[in-house]
Amino acid sequence: MEIIKTLGEFIIDRQHEYPDASGELTSLFSSIRLAAKILHREINKAGLADITGAAGDENVQGEQQQKLDVYANERFKNALAQRGVVCGIASEEEEQFVKFEETKNLDGKYVVLIDPLDGSSNIDVNVSVGTIFSVYRRVSPQGSHVTEEDFLQPGNKQVAAGYVIYGSSTMLVYSTGNGVNGFTYDPTIGVFCLSHPNLQIPEDGTIYSINEGNYVHFPEGVKKYIKYCQEEDDATSRPYTSRYIGSLVSDFHRNLIKGGIYLYPTSSRYPQGKLRLLYECNPMAFLIEQAGGRAIADPGQRILDIEPKKLHQRCPLFVGSPKMVDKLEKFVEEFG
Repeated sequence: MEIIKTLGEFIIDRQHEYPDASGELTSLFSSIRLAAKILHREINKAGLADITGAAGDENVQGEQQQKLDVYANERFKNALAQRGVVCGIASEEEEQFVKFEETKNLDGKYVVLIDPLDGSSNIDVNVSVGTIFSVYRRVSPQGSHVTEEDFLQPGNKQVAAGYVIYGSSTMLVYSTGNGVNGFTYDPTIGVFCLSHPNLQIPEDGTIYSINEGNYVHFPEGVKKYIKYCQEEDDATSRPYTSRYIGSLVSDFHRNLIKGGIYLYPTSSRYPQGKLRLLYECNPMAFLIEQAGGRAIADPGQRILDIEPKKLHQRCPLFVGSPKMVDKLEKFVEEFG
């Protein structure tokens, strides 16, 4: 009989790789795991309970909040506050970062940045959604209140990053800087089990993911790349397949497994890009690089090297198989 390794067992087995963690990172992941289980339960009964639809408010991004956005934000915030290892969080759903005031939290080593429910507008139509998280070691002194500087760190300072995808099955995928591993939730026994060890994105792919409805607003280099993807060429397996769900976690997860590129460029509608650097671009860039891929904002601009200036900073994102990102980069360099 095959031996199943749970997420908890896997983390404990890997503790020797982080001699300075002293168990705090294990506790932090336990908080994320618990909140993800609760959210899995609520999402799976979304058609039966009064938790779908708009909450009636806009978040700091100017986007219509869904009821599950609010619910997910509170669940993750509460779970992360309980263990005393996190001194504060920043959420895509909140304008300011959140200080955890309890004495135990003031001594916490870590801050967490989170998009509690990515793609939440898809809930009403039963399409996969996700949670994206990013972990940093605080730069302010332990024992003090968390500061904005704790959150405004470049992505290359991340201690860990990951996402949870709530789809046909619920999966947690994460990295602590030593590869990427995926765990599938078994609701019959209530545990995440190692199902995708040492994930590596294929070096090349045949899938491109972009909202082509915005084509007329894209920069010329991106338009040229899309046309390249659509041209027929047996030598390079073109035309490529266009796949776009509209949930970053879902599109990223598919491309990670199968090989592909995800594009969210600047446009005349979003001159700075639309995705958030701290809550979406940095964690996904950390994961893709750990899986052998690339993530850039512009030619020569690695996502993880960007110095953030504000909590809700927006950023273009090109992420995926290294050869596909290389090709996209050449088109943007040539045509702008």
